[in-house]
Amino acid sequence: MPVAVLRHGTRSIRQSVCRWPYESIPLPEFARMCRRAGVGAIDLLHADEWSVAADAGLVCSTGYPARRRDFIARGFNDPANHPLLLRELETTLPLARKAGVRNVIAMFGNRAPGRTEQQGIDACIEGLRRIAPLAEESGVTVILEMLNSKVDHAGYDADSTRYGVAVVSQVDSPRVRLLYDIYHMQVMEGDVIRTIRKHHEWFAHYHTAGNPGRNELDARQELQYPAIVRAIADTGFDGWVAHEFIPTRDPEAGLREAVRLCDV
Repeated sequence: MPVAVLRHGTRSIRQSVCRWPYESIPLPEFARMCRRAGVGAIDLLHADEWSVAADAGLVCSTGYPARRRDFIARGFNDPANHPLLLRELETTLPLARKAGVRNVIAMFGNRAPGRTEQQGIDACIEGLRRIAPLAEESGVTVILEMLNSKVDHAGYDADSTRYGVAVVSQVDSPRVRLLYDIYHMQVMEGDVIRTIRKHHEWFAHYHTAGNPGRNELDARQELQYPAIVRAIADTGFDGWVAHEFIPTRDPEAGLREAVRLCDV
């Protein structure tokens, strides 16, 4: 089955899907399901899983640098974390280049007691400037995700687009960019299309999910994904839009519906 491509004028956007909401499905079976649904990539895979996607004729659109239970909480906003995070990325970026993995994800992290937002921003800039040269050499983008602190990730420091842009704009590397999660930022600040138009130069990757609930992209939620995808396409975006909703019904049917809805 051909890869689903979102066409807008002469531009296109490719669709991916995150692995973790479907972890109950064995990865080889999930990869076959993705192919049937018209998805061209699997998002958020560990390095030892990248070949499974490749064997199914898919790519990994974003890779993890490590398996850690505290992966989200332990981020670049605390200088004490930098040695660990830099070692993980230094190991993973060359592997990603060899495997053709476009992005490797990193986190801003939870705010430690007694630290201010500005201290977190400054620490992120310092740490990411150290990994930027290797990312540039590898041709792999380190993407950092803003998350909502209201519903899903209490204590997460980077819960606004403003925070993320403050960091990556000062790191000033084409290989250090943001993952704009539409669901998370709808929870925190809304105004999604205007944000995409204003800040798209800093966004290297997108995630989708319905709000409220983080479930399927259907009529029960408030986000209008065809309009959002058109806005992304209008920026000339050439990366992946990865679905990250938690299925509440038949997984393959829900994914197929999302692909059709976003194929505008």
